[in-house]
Amino acid sequence: MFTGLIETTGIIKDISTSKISIITDLSSELKLGGSVSVNGVCLTVTRVDEVSFMADMSPQTLSITNFNTKKPGDLVNLERAMKFASRIDGHLVYGHIDTLARITNIVKAEGFYTVSICIPIEFNKYIVAKGSIAVEGVSLTISEEDSFGNIKIAVIPHTWEVTALKKLSIGSWVNIEFDMISKYVEKNTIIYHNKSRINLEFLEENGFV
Repeated sequence: MFTGLIETTGIIKDISTSKISIITDLSSELKLGGSVSVNGVCLTVTRVDEVSFMADMSPQTLSITNFNTKKPGDLVNLERAMKFASRIDGHLVYGHIDTLARITNIVKAEGFYTVSICIPIEFNKYIVAKGSIAVEGVSLTISEEDSFGNIKIAVIPHTWEVTALKKLSIGSWVNIEFDMISKYVEKNTIIYHNKSRINLEFLEENGFV
């Protein structure tokens, strides 16, 4: 489990249909079998040395992430698994990508970056204004939404500069993970035939959104 606060970035050394190797100064702090988030994807370290680490990738990982567009030299976001004794400054991120989404616009104003993203319409139910979303593994807040799955997120200059988000451009495909709370709410309402007391108003009153 992760927080969506990127620790550092890395450079893809090599990538195939089953493995990825990444150069990073974080490698000395990784261990075999440990979990690391790479652009929001939870991977297991299978080999590590002083300057890089390697992880295996399943066919499913390739099918639902943007890893099949990556190549050696590309910059990626990295975060180690969280410690439960630490503060959670982002939000709970599982590293299980829900879908890919496309960047439709990037605007810089007064140092801040507003990024517009087109989310597939079937996932619109998980989008809540002021709610959390992980984009390329980065914990961000949805500033605007519409009924067609289009959202806007505001990225502060620090986050933009220290993550791989700065490499995004219009048309880029990004990994998206929605807030797990919304999925539990959906499951709960289905099980109880929409008679559950958990709804958007309940979540707002109790400080979840």
